[in-house]
Amino acid sequence: MWINLIIILTLVSIWTSLFMSITTLSGATHFWMSHSHKLVKITPLPRYPKVTLVVPAHNESLVIANTTQAILGLNYPSDQVQLLLYADNCDDNTAEVMHRVAAAYPKRQIQIIERTGTGGKAGVLNDALKLATGEYIGVYDADAMPEKNALYFLVREVLKNPEHYMAAIGRNKTRNAKQNFLTKCINQEIVVTQRIQHVGVWHMFKISRIPGTNFIINKDFVESIGGWENGALTEDTDISFKIMQTGRLIALAYTSEAFQQEPERIHDYYFQRLRWAKGNYEVVMKNFKYLFLPANWRVKLEVFYYFRTFFWFNLAIVLSDLLFLGNLGAWLLNFFVPVNLPFIFDGSNLLMMQMLALNWLMMIMLFMLQIGIALATQFGQFTTEQLFISLASYFTYSQLFIVVSIHAVCSVLADKIFHRRGNNWVKTKRFAD
Repeated sequence: MWINLIIILTLVSIWTSLFMSITTLSGATHFWMSHSHKLVKITPLPRYPKVTLVVPAHNESLVIANTTQAILGLNYPSDQVQLLLYADNCDDNTAEVMHRVAAAYPKRQIQIIERTGTGGKAGVLNDALKLATGEYIGVYDADAMPEKNALYFLVREVLKNPEHYMAAIGRNKTRNAKQNFLTKCINQEIVVTQRIQHVGVWHMFKISRIPGTNFIINKDFVESIGGWENGALTEDTDISFKIMQTGRLIALAYTSEAFQQEPERIHDYYFQRLRWAKGNYEVVMKNFKYLFLPANWRVKLEVFYYFRTFFWFNLAIVLSDLLFLGNLGAWLLNFFVPVNLPFIFDGSNLLMMQMLALNWLMMIMLFMLQIGIALATQFGQFTTEQLFISLASYFTYSQLFIVVSIHAVCSVLADKIFHRRGNNWVKTKRFAD
């Protein structure tokens, strides 16, 4: 009986996830169908508020020059841009590269700070808050090269309703997408996240999540909530919840793009995503109470989404994988030794087996459909090669996320039990462009 209950729970969990994914995909499809015929024009803004752009960099000498030059080349009045470049606890020549690039722009408002403080990226942003003279603070990671009009589109979007839009986010694209199989898979993941999930949720519910780079946020608002949480592993997700808790919105500027470098080795990818997963788990646990306490409905929906993704759905997938592997192992063993385990499918629970098989097939189809539609929204991206990569990705790259999630849960629990500092950052290795 108990094994049947577990199987039913697994089925319901997967159905819930499929329903939410289909809902998001439908919203994104409607958005792109209604926007595909619209021409993007660069027209004068009603005003050009001053923006302080912050670039936190820790040992980023390989990529910081191109990123800085791209920022200084943005299509935005130069006298309305303050650039703060932080060489944060660096032991390479990141600061020297910053000074060399800045020297070529003597008339620009550029400050280079060689920082030795704590708090990680959030600590850098809090330090920058004290020096910022802009009405808005924008953030670009050291490897995120903004497209020429990226800042213009962010400002244009937030000015549509400056009293309600406390921030605006753009899209991020993979800068080294064709490097190897891993970066091709990451590229597909990012395309789906940016062009399906972000777009669909914003289009239907006016919910956005700050992505960590290529965004602007109202400086006065940041000061009113006490800045960023020092040491937070995902300071972007944390501040997104704080914005929604006030009833304000994070606007989506879908035409604003930045190109970021992704990990090219499994080791670098694994520990980057482990840090992100741990941060998301911490945010979920911190905000889980709002599911039951009076709170903005968008906060409740976001908490449910994160809980469903990082706890509920992951548990269902693990149970499903265990059932599959157990049945496969038992089937092989029966060639040599008769095996009779309580979770083995036979004639008595054939219907349950068929339902799980149907769910598994639907998940693959939905996974590939999301990628296909996301790639189709970008000219030249949807190719036969990408189709085969998406299929291979489901059985390889995507399954790695389950391992990362289990590791993250265990690590977060161990941090709580042993009162250890769990917010150590692992540097993502960069590669020369």
